[in-house]
Amino acid sequence: MKKIAIIGASYLQEPLIRKAKIRGIETHVFAWQTGDVGEKSADHFYPISITEKEQILEKCTGIGIDGVCSISSDLASVTVNYVADALGLVGNSPGSVLLSTNKYMMRKSFEKNGDPSLRFAHVTSSREALDVDLRFPLIVKPVDRSGSRGVTKVDDRSQLAEAVDRALSVGFEKSVVVEEFARGVEYSVEYISWEGKHSFLSVTKKYTTGAPHFIETAHLEPADIDEDILVRIKSVVEHALDSLGIRYGASHSEIMISDQLDITLIEIGARMGGDNIGSSLVELSTGYDFVGGVIDVCLGIPPVVRKTKNASAGIRFIFSDKDVKVLERIRRDRPELIVEEDVHRISSQTVTDSSTRFGYFTLASDDPNDIKRYMPGESEEV
Repeated sequence: MKKIAIIGASYLQEPLIRKAKIRGIETHVFAWQTGDVGEKSADHFYPISITEKEQILEKCTGIGIDGVCSISSDLASVTVNYVADALGLVGNSPGSVLLSTNKYMMRKSFEKNGDPSLRFAHVTSSREALDVDLRFPLIVKPVDRSGSRGVTKVDDRSQLAEAVDRALSVGFEKSVVVEEFARGVEYSVEYISWEGKHSFLSVTKKYTTGAPHFIETAHLEPADIDEDILVRIKSVVEHALDSLGIRYGASHSEIMISDQLDITLIEIGARMGGDNIGSSLVELSTGYDFVGGVIDVCLGIPPVVRKTKNASAGIRFIFSDKDVKVLERIRRDRPELIVEEDVHRISSQTVTDSSTRFGYFTLASDDPNDIKRYMPGESEEV
């Protein structure tokens, strides 16, 4: 029986655990013990923080794992590739991991390699930030977090110090990247790679709360974009993947397309997209088992990308009663669209990042208009 190590035990990793077990693969899951679902669903659970990469390596060496993987987590990908490199398993190089998990190093790589990116500065204190020579508005973000944590748009220099302090408070490395604000419509681009060959899967349209924190409110896949734009997107993203040295596994690239159809890279993670994009929307819209592909890669099996569907899928997140009313309308009028729902009690707590939303619901249909109309700001809003 094959054995894989899975780094992380939260709901984000549950599709990976479940898929591996269906395939008869023994799952060894590592995470800080907090009662997460993966602690119970794994064949073997080890209460070791995902940041304790040396301890995890020691345990994996004793187990004799055949592969190591994780989905939807930049932090986990550091440990995944550290263990893979030490044990001679499939993974990306230490240098590539640094470039794809540190937003400052990523910006430097894009700049060096001529990838369309943003002007930026790297700071470690709010005082240092006051001297940045960039054009407002700006985006401030910690160099090593995801899920909109610590992200703030600032319109003038008077707001900068507070935004930097906020980013510093949630970052692990305690450093911040400040970058010029890109205007346009935001998309993500999903790929899976093997030996440096990148296989395109889909483009996803992102809906957000907008300024100041840009928390994702929904995702729609595939995005409604022209074929000529898609060709340009693929060219830009594949070049950037090469710039970052991403040769194996899933990747999630965030881009902005302006009104003038200019493409700007926001950031790239050498991992599956979170928010159920990789673990759910890709397979619902294309028929390709993306999670299974991630398992194949970690086991040294070249992924075979076959798209068996040309459908549409979307996920909408719960921020308020308004979102619940949209779901109730779908239950009443189009229940066949609902694939999954996970709705929590809505409290007075302010949603500050993706981890504090009150649940979600996922929809799928062969007709893209069935899904688009229930995305935020579209025609069927309640």
